[in-house]
Amino acid sequence: MLRIVSHSSQRFRDRQEGGRLLAHELWEWHGQRLVVLGIPRGGIVVARELARALQADIDVILARKLRSPGYSELAMGAVAEGGKMFLNEAVVQELGVDERYIDRERAHQLTEITRRSEQIRRVAPKLPLKGRLVVVTDDGVATGATTVAAFRAVREEHPKTLIGAFPVASEDTIRMLAQQVDEMICLRAPPHFQAVGQFYAEFGPVEDDDVLRILKEERARRAPVEI
Repeated sequence: MLRIVSHSSQRFRDRQEGGRLLAHELWEWHGQRLVVLGIPRGGIVVARELARALQADIDVILARKLRSPGYSELAMGAVAEGGKMFLNEAVVQELGVDERYIDRERAHQLTEITRRSEQIRRVAPKLPLKGRLVVVTDDGVATGATTVAAFRAVREEHPKTLIGAFPVASEDTIRMLAQQVDEMICLRAPPHFQAVGQFYAEFGPVEDDDVLRILKEERARRAPVEI
């Protein structure tokens, strides 16, 4: 099921505001042993707001785009931790990308995912997702390649329900992504979408240290208090 709340082009003040407004649309899952997974880096800021508002656990799902040969900004697909890969067959065919290039690029991106995972898992061990209500979020979605890879990786862990939730996205992309999940909520799908950052007044970089700090703080906040 897909729910697009608005087609407004109004900008969010920052990622925090996007997350807080998104939490209102997810309120029916408040307190239901939810796990919120942010796609780093910007998605972890949105995930923190959702986790706090909905009394949910927080974690990350690591996914990276596969760069097209000669067009590094163009995603020919994406790969997620665990090796789950999504290919945009239209891009692969149009550019004539061969399997050897795909294998090399996949291996390169998996190496970076492994490096980041080792950093993160020292601070926040991976949460089991089997049988859980799981929300995957990011600060926004343009092409959706990394998001598809993330969804497919989560599906491999057999959650009870998989929910996609985003402050802003291209309407064509969000409709495509809705086919990958049980529920999809998007706050704003503006008619003239070029990049996620155009819909935030403040869209500063989120560094690896920020991801680690947020996970550490939120895991401590959710830890049971010993008496």
